[in-house]
Amino acid sequence: MYSLIAAVPILACVVMMVFFNQPATRSLITAWLLACVVGVLVWGMSLQGALAQTLAGFLNALSTIFIIFGAIFLMNTLKQSGAMASISTMFNSITRDARIQAVLIGFVFAGFVEGSSGFGTPAALCAPILMGLGFPPLAAATICLIYNSTPVNPGPVGVPLITAASVVKDQVVQAGGDFDKFQFLLTRWVCIPNMIGGVFIIFIGVCVLCKVYGRNHSFKDALPALPFCLFSAAVVACFYLFMAIFVGTPELVSMVGFIAALPVLMLAARKGFLMPKDEWTFEGVEEWGDKSWQSSVEVSKTKSKGMSTKLAWLPYVIIGVLLVLTRLNAFGLKDLFNSAALTTNVTGILGVENANWKFSWLYNPGLFPFVPVAALTMLLHHMSGEECATAVRDSFKQAKGAAIALLFGVAMVQIYRYTSSAAIGATVGEAAEYTFKNSSMLYMMATGLASVFSSAYFVVAPLIGVLGAFMSGSCTVSNTLFASLQFETASIVGLPQILIIALQTMGGGIGNMVCVNNIVSVCATTGTNGVEGKILRVNIWPCLIYATIVMLVIGAVILSGFNPMPEMLAR
Repeated sequence: MYSLIAAVPILACVVMMVFFNQPATRSLITAWLLACVVGVLVWGMSLQGALAQTLAGFLNALSTIFIIFGAIFLMNTLKQSGAMASISTMFNSITRDARIQAVLIGFVFAGFVEGSSGFGTPAALCAPILMGLGFPPLAAATICLIYNSTPVNPGPVGVPLITAASVVKDQVVQAGGDFDKFQFLLTRWVCIPNMIGGVFIIFIGVCVLCKVYGRNHSFKDALPALPFCLFSAAVVACFYLFMAIFVGTPELVSMVGFIAALPVLMLAARKGFLMPKDEWTFEGVEEWGDKSWQSSVEVSKTKSKGMSTKLAWLPYVIIGVLLVLTRLNAFGLKDLFNSAALTTNVTGILGVENANWKFSWLYNPGLFPFVPVAALTMLLHHMSGEECATAVRDSFKQAKGAAIALLFGVAMVQIYRYTSSAAIGATVGEAAEYTFKNSSMLYMMATGLASVFSSAYFVVAPLIGVLGAFMSGSCTVSNTLFASLQFETASIVGLPQILIIALQTMGGGIGNMVCVNNIVSVCATTGTNGVEGKILRVNIWPCLIYATIVMLVIGAVILSGFNPMPEMLAR
């Protein structure tokens, strides 16, 4: 019974978003309020405790909010300066084959955009580029959403994965683990299965393009592109897995993995290596197919100023260098940025134990290097005052919704984790001594899931991540909502927590291709408003296939008896 009561806030959030089409901000505020009510009235949490954990949640959400703003700010700056138009022009002369264009722009280039900016920018930027190359607007929107799945993990400057790790940090430490090793291992065990799924999703995307939007509506048209798809997957995997396994810095994996692969694949396509013999295009598309494929409005384009490609890419080069220097501790910068002098550490907020906040200001990639590099770009690209103001204004507008959702999402998780009641613990047969987890709302929900799925829990773990992204529009928010629950459930049923959290965050990334927020956003960008349901019906199948693949990979690892947890516990 207590498991169901504890689930009420999250179930209310799901119902509001899925069935009543309420935005994530309103739904999460409601869920937080319900969590407070349940925590106070049923679990006996004090009002002071609820307020303290809410404040702690708000403060802990700032780290992610700053990264989101910095990433979006840089992207808007590049749009206004003309850099993005220059980058898009670079793709025009490579090949006319729409299948290869989809892979190069929709998967590889968009993967880099996701790794450096994320938060809805890949599809919004790359779909118009594909439209400019002749893609029907709805086809461009669909393929960009399908491909905006693999690079979401570790994702934009590592935010989704870092968020998942941060949310369970206290649980890792309480289990006797080394948090840095936990995050390193989590990066590895997210990226390996994720890239295996990515090998399939590249070709699946081409299959959808040919079957749903092609002239012949046939999967056979996708087969000639299979060799280049496999080659693309192999090239991306080399860089992506090297960064994940040997470097282990989540901030750099997606960014470096995809941008390093891009020139290799562009050169291969230009030279005709493993390219289809016959070009497959959308030429004459206006005369065939469903008219709903077309844009109903004039879509705004990024500014074009004839900027050189080198100058357009320069901000990303600077960011890459600064991230490498600070994340790999070159010249002791990592230690400096994490020093006590540059870190704010607040404990016992309002006198409540476990209501804490710790924040290293310069180690946050949003504050450094994204915001300073965006400001530098304004000077390097000779932007006007109006262009600068537009970039700032648009960034605040875009980041506002995500910020509100994250503030109340993290606050709700704090309430879930730090409620406790000896009486409730006793009713479920707990021991005489109680810690916060023995009867917390989170623990009770985990107990309920454990009793239903037991050791087969890994089957549903990625679907919970998908659900979180579907209803919130973000892998980061999905991890904020469910990472602690997944960790606790894994602990109860005796499954490796790292592998279950990996399934959670991979599911959150996969869910990007079907989340309502992303679909609405890309439809607005491509001028295909009103046909969102068509995209959802098409994309649900690649989503489920991808989730099944990563579940089978991790499931095989679990069933083999391998457990990475002992390595995390070794200090």
